[in-house]
Amino acid sequence: MRERTTKNRILFSLWVCLWAFPSAFAQTAPSASLYFPPNEGKWRENTGERPALPYFPPNAGNWEQVAPVSVGWNAGKLNEALQIAAKSRSSGVVILHRGRIMAEQYWNLSQNRYHVGKDRAGHAIEDVASAQKSVSAILVGIAQHKGLLSIGDSVQKYLGPGWSKASREQEKAITIRHLLTMTSGLTNALAYEAPPGTRWLYNTTCYARTIEAVAAAAKKSPNELTREWLTGPLGMSDSRWVDRPGPVSRLNPRGFATTARDLARFGLLILAGGKWNGETVIADREYLRAALSPSQKLNPSYGYLWWVNARQTRFPGAPADMVAALGAGEHD
Repeated sequence: MRERTTKNRILFSLWVCLWAFPSAFAQTAPSASLYFPPNEGKWRENTGERPALPYFPPNAGNWEQVAPVSVGWNAGKLNEALQIAAKSRSSGVVILHRGRIMAEQYWNLSQNRYHVGKDRAGHAIEDVASAQKSVSAILVGIAQHKGLLSIGDSVQKYLGPGWSKASREQEKAITIRHLLTMTSGLTNALAYEAPPGTRWLYNTTCYARTIEAVAAAAKKSPNELTREWLTGPLGMSDSRWVDRPGPVSRLNPRGFATTARDLARFGLLILAGGKWNGETVIADREYLRAALSPSQKLNPSYGYLWWVNARQTRFPGAPADMVAALGAGEHD
């Protein structure tokens, strides 16, 4: 969907939530409703304009819906997208148009290892695998704004020495920023391999220490701080951290369980620049901009635990300002 202003596209390539605005779906180009800053350069100054705000669903009650054709979407193309989701063994898809539900569909699949339970409507609550990384990135930004930590701090400051298999001095050089950007220099077994910042490796074992550091800095459990800072204000009532059973716990013992609608709320928060129904949830705009931009040159498709498409190499053909929270297994 073409807009007159740059807009971050949010894609949760999971069983849960698809949010994208490709022009192939749109029959008309509606006027812009929000300003989103560029990945590089200065933010536009406020000129006194009062753009229309998106709709934010209430924490309890009905979520407003909108018919695709009434907002210029091609219903046939939209149905094709839902069919692709079904063939990909999705358990649920929610598509929003400026906050309102434009399409929502669920499929009854046999329970898999990601299944945690069902919400009150009978829809799946699942561990969304590595999509949790993007949630953690936002929690780090909130913690930094509260003055609880700095992403330039050594991880040792919060977890103490010995959290990895590197020597104490090697480990001391690893910062929270290195965890956010997957540049710790550690192997998946947490052994030292290279100086931090010199090697990019998608390392879930190392990432798992991120939420532990936030919890230590805040002196609160992951569920307590997540509920207070994020899921509570957004009304993500079916989202929580859970203990993982079985072999997957070796990489990361903690899963993030959520629903299609709850992740749609999270996506709407990101699309709205960290604001929710007039309230500021993510106050550090510079951190959010950095999180959704290439964070280093080793892999320009990665921000702070978010996949980005600034060079259109991660998702060829998709908009350059699209960002994604991706989960492995049956979630992509």
